[in-house]
Amino acid sequence: MTQPLPSRADALALMESWTASESLRKHMLGVEAAMRAYARHFGEDEERWGLTGLIHDFDYERFPNDAHAADAEHPAEGVRHLRGLGYPEDVLQAILGHADYCGVARETRMAKALFAVDELTGLITAAALVRPSRSVLDLEVSSVKKKMKDKAFARGVSREDVINGAAELGVELEAHIAFVIDAMRASAPTLGLAGVSA
Repeated sequence: MTQPLPSRADALALMESWTASESLRKHMLGVEAAMRAYARHFGEDEERWGLTGLIHDFDYERFPNDAHAADAEHPAEGVRHLRGLGYPEDVLQAILGHADYCGVARETRMAKALFAVDELTGLITAAALVRPSRSVLDLEVSSVKKKMKDKAFARGVSREDVINGAAELGVELEAHIAFVIDAMRASAPTLGLAGVSA
């Protein structure tokens, strides 16, 4: 028997109550948008995938985990809290799996997708915000790939995770970048990436 899925409204309220940072909130909304798009693409459960993206970093501000401990801080603390709230185990395993240092295998397509889009959404957001338009709407794949090669740009984004994530998901890197840009374009106003004139 599968555990019922919490509502998006409840997940959003939890995420917002734990996260003050506007940029981190937007990151989770961006990951949610990409996860929903991939769920539709693969014929999977869009609500489940979206919820996993929406909540994956909700504990990051409280438990930043600079030491990359596998069983303390982010995401382990958050997962413990979510488990107490009755979140389904496959969602929790995907959240643990998005942090390589947890050592949790990404066994489901949902877990692989979360890992694949997490760092990439950050790179796309950073690439959009340095454009004159400050928008994802006119952002090209070539521009993201160029920024990816620039080690000084968006230093916090793991290029290795972006590359490995696409490979694990079984999608070609360029197509993956294009797909996630499109997913984020659909939510551009929410993500603060609709541009300066919007």
